[in-house]
Amino acid sequence: MNNKESSHSLLGLYVAAWVLAVLGWAGVLALILYTLPTVEVRWLFFVLGVASLTGTAVPFIRYLNRRFEHGHASSGVLLRRSIWVGVLGATLAWLQIERSLSLGYGLLLLGVLIAIELLLKLRERSQRVVRTTYDT
Repeated sequence: MNNKESSHSLLGLYVAAWVLAVLGWAGVLALILYTLPTVEVRWLFFVLGVASLTGTAVPFIRYLNRRFEHGHASSGVLLRRSIWVGVLGATLAWLQIERSLSLGYGLLLLGVLIAIELLLKLRERSQRVVRTTYDT
């Protein structure tokens, strides 16, 4: 992928992240301020929480990727890693509402999500096609 396609793809990712973050945080704020905690509102809270945390995490995930990895990840990979942040945050919020969250559970869940991401990265690496040219 050339530089122009890469920057266009990242622009689309940033626009989507911005929309997710703004709508998610505005929705969470509206739920907290104007609704009563019924079952439907709790589910909407978790959905909006995943959206808001995912949108907020995209720039940080891209920074960490550029800082610590030896290549540029595609926008799909960056989005997937940001979704993991949103899922982790919503799951921790759900455990806290149920009064089941502890440091051990939180670290265990974080470790499981990191292990899943590492396995996905290993799978992607194993499916790459290496093209070599041999002179015969």
